Amino acid sequence: MLIDDVTVRFEAGHGGKGAVAFNKVKLALGPTGADGGQGASIYLEGIADVGALSHFAARKVITAENGKDGRGQFIDGRGGNDLVLKVPTGTRLTNVDTKYTREITQVGERLLIAGGGIGGRGNFKFRSSTNTSPKESEEGKPGDVGTYHLELLLIADVGLVGLPNAGKSSLLNELTRANSKVAHYAFTTLEPHLGAYYSLIIADIPGLIEGASDGKGLGVKFLKHVERTKTLFHLVSAESDDPVRDYKVVRKELEAYDPALGKKSEHVFLTKSDAVEPAALKKLLAALKKAGVKAQPLSILVPESLEEVKKILNGIQDEKLAHPRSA
Repeated sequence: MLIDDVTVRFEAGHGGKGAVAFNKVKLALGPTGADGGQGASIYLEGIADVGALSHFAARKVITAENGKDGRGQFIDGRGGNDLVLKVPTGTRLTNVDTKYTREITQVGERLLIAGGGIGGRGNFKFRSSTNTSPKESEEGKPGDVGTYHLELLLIADVGLVGLPNAGKSSLLNELTRANSKVAHYAFTTLEPHLGAYYSLIIADIPGLIEGASDGKGLGVKFLKHVERTKTLFHLVSAESDDPVRDYKVVRKELEAYDPALGKKSEHVFLTKSDAVEPAALKKLLAALKKAGVKAQPLSILVPESLEEVKKILNGIQDEKLAHPRSA
């Protein structure tokens, strides 16, 4: 099961306290209390594994190591070892209290999520000409504490969208060997699946339904994964009694969730075209065209139609390689 939404409390380490100590050597009297160590900080780092949030599923509180206390003879306390936790690229982090949001979009990108506390000063730091034997020291500062909502928004080059049972999983499997579950009933796919077509990442976004943008079904859970998808392949089943209606239902939900989704590059395919007679297929394509939708027939059983899909993907890949920074 893909974990794409978790809430975690991060507690950085506290600084160690400074020491109060004195040199016992007669000819070298004076304060020798050292400083406490720095508390460990917590960082999040982006990786390519979309399942990385699963590590947080059973960890509601993550605590970093405290700094060690200072000692005598100028021996500073050891700092805590920083925690570097891996999250998938495409993770949005929202502070539950302040609502401040940050995002990790690149592999290797690292964000400080909770800073460790500074160690307290030992009594050696309080010496002066008027106070040669200070007995003062400081407690370490507390580390940062924050509760964050971590939400995965898939970053894919191509997203497959459409109503349930439109053929998205079958197409993904055919193009990428992703082994997405396929069956002849609605809602086969209950979580997004990814596949790689050469350097392109293709995401099978689970079937949307009318009212998805209002949270109906698993609505928003699915729609959020379309946000960062660069190009949409909109699949409409030729077995539908009204492909134009089906197309408009999905478009309406996309645009209701975020108007920007309606502006994404889109290719429309009338899937399962082998399941209807040629005359009926022609009529369905004409109805879509009349509605302003340029669609092309697609069947995974017809090699020629799959080649047309691959040509489009190859064009997207060429564009990505030509402009890697904007891809």
